[in-house]
Amino acid sequence: MYILGISCYYHDAAAALIQDGRVVAASMEERFSRKKHDNSYPEKAIEFCLRQAGITFRDLTYVVFYEKPLVKFERILQTTLNRFPNSLAVWREAMTGWLQQNLWVKNEILKRTGVSPKKVLFCDHHMSHAASAFFASPFREAAVLTADGVGEWTSTTLGKATSFWEGDASGSNDIQLFSEARFPHSLGLLYSAFTAWLGFRVNNGEYKVMGMSPYGTPRYMDKMEKLFHLDPATGSFRLDMDYFSFHESADTSFNHRFVELFGQPRPPEADFFTMETNPERAGEREAMALNQHYADVSATVQKATEDALIAICKHLHQQTGLDKLVMAGGVALNTKANWRLLNETPFTEIYIQPASGDDGGALGAAMWAYHMVAGRPRVEAMPHAYWGASYTEAQIKETLDSVGLKYESYEGNPDKMLDMCAEELTKSKVIGWMQGRYEWGPRALGARSILADPRTEAMKEVVNTKIKFREPFRPFAPVVLRDRAAEYFDYAEVQEHEAPRYMLMVAPIKDDKRGQIQAVDHKGTGRLQSIERETNPRYYGVIERFGQMTGVPVLLNTSFNLRGEPIVNTPANAINTFVNSDIDILVMESIVVRKPNSK
Repeated sequence: MYILGISCYYHDAAAALIQDGRVVAASMEERFSRKKHDNSYPEKAIEFCLRQAGITFRDLTYVVFYEKPLVKFERILQTTLNRFPNSLAVWREAMTGWLQQNLWVKNEILKRTGVSPKKVLFCDHHMSHAASAFFASPFREAAVLTADGVGEWTSTTLGKATSFWEGDASGSNDIQLFSEARFPHSLGLLYSAFTAWLGFRVNNGEYKVMGMSPYGTPRYMDKMEKLFHLDPATGSFRLDMDYFSFHESADTSFNHRFVELFGQPRPPEADFFTMETNPERAGEREAMALNQHYADVSATVQKATEDALIAICKHLHQQTGLDKLVMAGGVALNTKANWRLLNETPFTEIYIQPASGDDGGALGAAMWAYHMVAGRPRVEAMPHAYWGASYTEAQIKETLDSVGLKYESYEGNPDKMLDMCAEELTKSKVIGWMQGRYEWGPRALGARSILADPRTEAMKEVVNTKIKFREPFRPFAPVVLRDRAAEYFDYAEVQEHEAPRYMLMVAPIKDDKRGQIQAVDHKGTGRLQSIERETNPRYYGVIERFGQMTGVPVLLNTSFNLRGEPIVNTPANAINTFVNSDIDILVMESIVVRKPNSK
């Protein structure tokens, strides 16, 4: 049984294909279109999924869309009419999009796939999120939390999930979402409003707010309480809509009252620096004070979000009595909050879908259809996140030859290549790393990564300013051998947990190790990725060899892309990033390309 899941027309368009309960392929459309956060119909991602499985549309049992467009349209229609005429701009934009394509998703799917109408299903948005987390997890039963901006009407759900596995004498799969928060009250939209006020792109820059927050102090919680009201006993919350405009504006998410409360918004391209990040700029007093204000506001919204999630999870635990939690939705990518949830709530294990945003909804919709519509048992937990496309040595060589780049081939001798890479990393060389099938979700996990030596603070500046061309306050992630992670991170039983495999937790770095990994130390913490040999042997191998040479089994890992671009997919994408940055060495499978000055 093949089931294709689709998400599109809102945030990140994606497609995912499962066969008899196992993931076969999954990808965001942006990896093929090269358009960041592409939300169009994922034609190329669908083609890839079918090609990977060696099937056609005729082989599909179901095609499942990740939400219910008519219900979502009802919400948009009702909320814009309630705010008319203030919502006129939203009305015009919504009608243009919905009447042209969004409302006719089923017709679009039927036209593009040729499947029978009875094979097209629609799953509720937050049920897609819940299914993407629970049915990918190793848990037989778990509490469920989904949180994002908004689905159809819902922004947050609480629930309980149970399942049966292949080989069980009997059983059923069930996800009961028994409590919800509804639009316009939303943790995701609250965070996004502050993202916009801080000068970052909504649905793209929230992680920048999280990266900025450690440089501030949450000194504005009293002001936050004016616009965000939390019941700490139940985790229920509401926004005071007198401070927001996302429900009536197509362009802005906050209004003049918000500005009166927190001050003028930060200009999008303004330098961010504080006494802690750039003490040499202490003479720029006015700018320094203003940037510290922005950092303090970011710390405030981060703390408010964390506190709300903790209250919600404590209440969820009381309601379910379970010690395992699964999470999905864009808010589940807040790695600082996730660490507090693990340590300050009764839940002992947390599984977070690596693709927690709308892209993951495509996978969840397919899993929902298989396990809850068809009633089939579970066969395995999702073993890794490498579900994208891969390319052969021949394809790589052909691409390199077409652009006239010289290369070395280590085909048949991967150990020698890994030794060479590890040695070059000890010499402060930066490597563009392309191996196997690319990652599912927003994180680079060693299939499309930039790797560097983590031991010195200077390497952080090199990668930020000469390669990534991004804001200098943003942190880099450490990747560590899973069986050595406990030596470096103050994370109980870190090697037993799933979240670190997917870079979904920020954890404290042990005090005696901070000096060893300065380039990935972000105020004493790191958004770690742990890796085991079985999952990605070459990635593990180069870290292992670097550890043998230096005594530090950790590398700096960041996504293989330039600022504003999607993570690379093809050899051509990798070459373009290599040529247009100061990456020293490009490694694609067993093929190695060097910059002329990197000998």
